[in-house]
Amino acid sequence: MSKPYKHHKRGAGRHVQLPEWLQASEAWATLPPGPRALYIELKRRYNGTNNGKIILSHRDAASALNVHRNTVGPWFRELEERGFIDLTQAPHLGPSGIGKASVWALGEVATLGSRPIDLVAIGASD
Repeated sequence: MSKPYKHHKRGAGRHVQLPEWLQASEAWATLPPGPRALYIELKRRYNGTNNGKIILSHRDAASALNVHRNTVGPWFRELEERGFIDLTQAPHLGPSGIGKASVWALGEVATLGSRPIDLVAIGASD
């Protein structure tokens, strides 16, 4: 007889991994809770192959974090200033006049043609 707790088990599902070196960095330690939550939301959208192509608008981020859309703008800037994320494509109007969201890259993961940054060496920028 098979064990009931192993029936249909296909892994632990998706999760967000924050490396120890990232959490131990001064840049992360001095980061306020709002930008941390935004970084985790960006990391949720990273699937292992789409770094530099992570799409997240201010409205979608605000909806996911349950805050006003004007609140997340400074959080994106702070994450950019500290090197956690990079803007790979700015928001713009598409050819049919429909808005296109910002496209982001995680700083800790290499993209095509670039290397991940060393946040421990950067520390906190004040």
